[in-house]
Amino acid sequence: ASDSWPSAVRESAVVSDLTPLRRLGFEPSEVDLRDYVDRADELAATLAEFPVVWVRGGNTFVLRAQFARSGADRVLRERLAEDSLVYAGYSAGACLMTPSLRGVELADDPDEVLPTCGIEPVWDGLGMVDRAIVPHWNSATDIDDASRAIVDGYLADGTPHWALTDHEVIVVDGDSVERP
Repeated sequence: ASDSWPSAVRESAVVSDLTPLRRLGFEPSEVDLRDYVDRADELAATLAEFPVVWVRGGNTFVLRAQFARSGADRVLRERLAEDSLVYAGYSAGACLMTPSLRGVELADDPDEVLPTCGIEPVWDGLGMVDRAIVPHWNSATDIDDASRAIVDGYLADGTPHWALTDHEVIVVDGDSVERP
């Protein structure tokens, strides 16, 4: 999700995810999807070692393109259908779980995809939940302005969605979908 950022910023963002996970007792490892372009079987073998994936935020369209290029979209759907993996993510990582990425362009620039990934933006999500997710609701940042614009658009066109603060989650377990 952060591949379009300067490398030092991307590296710092990865560390900012790994450090708190380590403090919580997890043993995280970065799986860089750029290393698996057109190698979905190898990615599947790598991910088979992990019971949980944590998918970070950044540009949703760049992340979706990297999922498509590496086959992570297929591999993760299969693992989730088998109930052999827990998927957790925030911001872009959560937005990927939706049916469509329409509306997200108000927060993330789809024009970053082609120069970063070499393919056109992919506008469909993974469809693991039945509605759009709008992260950073009421976050008191510039991102919140984009979240409000997205929600306004969804309300105007009747798109079902969840607007989530940075402290809220959606939990999917089989057919059960909860917003605790």
